Amino acid sequence: MFKRLKEDICNIYENDPAAKNVAEIIFCYPGLQALVIHRVSHKLLRWHIPFIPRFLSYLTRIFTGIDIHPGAQIGRRCFIDHGTGIVIGETSIIGDDVLIYQQVTLGGTGKSKGKRHPTVGNNVILGAGAKILGNITIGNHVRIGAGSVVVSDVPSNCTVVGVPGRIVRQAVTKDGVLQHNRIPDPITQEIEKLKQEIEQLKQR
Repeated sequence: MFKRLKEDICNIYENDPAAKNVAEIIFCYPGLQALVIHRVSHKLLRWHIPFIPRFLSYLTRIFTGIDIHPGAQIGRRCFIDHGTGIVIGETSIIGDDVLIYQQVTLGGTGKSKGKRHPTVGNNVILGAGAKILGNITIGNHVRIGAGSVVVSDVPSNCTVVGVPGRIVRQAVTKDGVLQHNRIPDPITQEIEKLKQEIEQLKQR
């Protein structure tokens, strides 16, 4: 437990330039607090202990604004930045080294039983307000732009933007960090392409 906590603190130092000291990270970072309590509730759930795991997640939501179901599986060095409004469903699976911004939802699309929430690979960035819905798979090294809605599988090494989410072939990153303000708009690109074709037709 303490080894994982130390790993998380080091990860926050690496990803957040606003982190000043260990005390500030432990007491003032709701994302870290939510993850630590989730590990406890997840273990209790696996031990088939009733009520307590869900009650712990409920208390976590009240105090941090982050709603993580005890059944969700979260890998190592996950960093929840800010965290307010994040919802992670029961059958969600999150890999290692994932960065999650505020208002992200890993949700289901119906009332079906079984696996109904997303599986997220390693080294993924989920931009603020992104909604990843259904039993879909997000590959490794994927960047999902702020406000995107993703409802289908995404292969590795892609950047996804828009509603619904569309794959942008060129990854707009700097030192591995998604540049939210520089993501191309695939719809605008298609419109520009059509305008160029119309202009060529006019010239003919």
